[in-house]
Amino acid sequence: MLVTDRLMNKRINFTLLLLMVFALSSCVMESEFSDNPQGNFEALWKIMDEHYCFFDEKGVDWNEVHTSYAKQIDAQMTESQLLEVLGNMLAEVKDGHVNLFTSFDMGRYWGFHEHYPANYSDTLINRYLGTDYRISNGYSYRILDDNIGYFRCPSFTGPIGAGNLDNILLFFQPCRALIIDLRQNGGGLISSAEELAGRFTNEEVLVGYMKHKTGRGHNDFSELRPQKLKPGSGVRWQKPVVVLTNRAVFSAANEFVKYMRCCPNVTVIGDKTGGGAGLPFSSELPSGWSVRFSACPMYNTEKESTENGIEPDIRVSLTKDDFLKNRDTIIEKARSFINGL
Repeated sequence: MLVTDRLMNKRINFTLLLLMVFALSSCVMESEFSDNPQGNFEALWKIMDEHYCFFDEKGVDWNEVHTSYAKQIDAQMTESQLLEVLGNMLAEVKDGHVNLFTSFDMGRYWGFHEHYPANYSDTLINRYLGTDYRISNGYSYRILDDNIGYFRCPSFTGPIGAGNLDNILLFFQPCRALIIDLRQNGGGLISSAEELAGRFTNEEVLVGYMKHKTGRGHNDFSELRPQKLKPGSGVRWQKPVVVLTNRAVFSAANEFVKYMRCCPNVTVIGDKTGGGAGLPFSSELPSGWSVRFSACPMYNTEKESTENGIEPDIRVSLTKDDFLKNRDTIIEKARSFINGL
């Protein structure tokens, strides 16, 4: 059964709006340091020291990191050499949201998924989609031969569109269940994740908590504030849903999984997500390079951090035998789970 509700005209709760304003206004310029290797190193270290949220959670002694990496700074080093050292320093926190941007490269840490099995194959996905699938605003979808809807959601980088969602869910109306394949979704707009998740609840539901930095100390945070998901306007889905995940599900996609676990008739199958949450903080070094990272820790309804990922309800990995048979183990597990309901 599908439900249409025209009364809901807000998707983002007050707390999230408040913190987004905070994040967007948090771009600062470090002007007290010189534009040389030492100055840029000290500026970056200080920005992280005063604004980064997860030192304790990551188990990182940032003062020890300073001592270690200060020895690698040389006045004659090239920009590429400096980026390598600064990038390695940032990688000590093992956070996929911590990025250093230059005009020629980007310092990054992608170990949250690169160090784990992919549990995903484009070749296999193409087999399930076939050639006559539908496409709407970058989302691919079709009805599988056992009357289960399959919705491929690769990104939240742009708005989904209420009309697009209405059309997609109406197309799935004859189906007895829906699979949302979120694997490889590296995130994007939290508002898009919330817009999609809002189509799977008929009432406002608590989905977790968040807090933000209130000072420059490592433990200077606000009190936890609730996050609530409101029902989306338009067509809403009432039947079983299975969300497929792997380690590359990150950032806003990680939040989507958190939201969906609070909605009725939803089961998460696959691998643990890659984590990453919060709204962005950005700052600039004397060189003009910019650094960006999350400044708002997120928590589930049990007040447990989701920074390091969310466990699935049913853990499944792709197997070699299934791959050789042109079968996606995770999709097939979702289908068998639905067929057993």
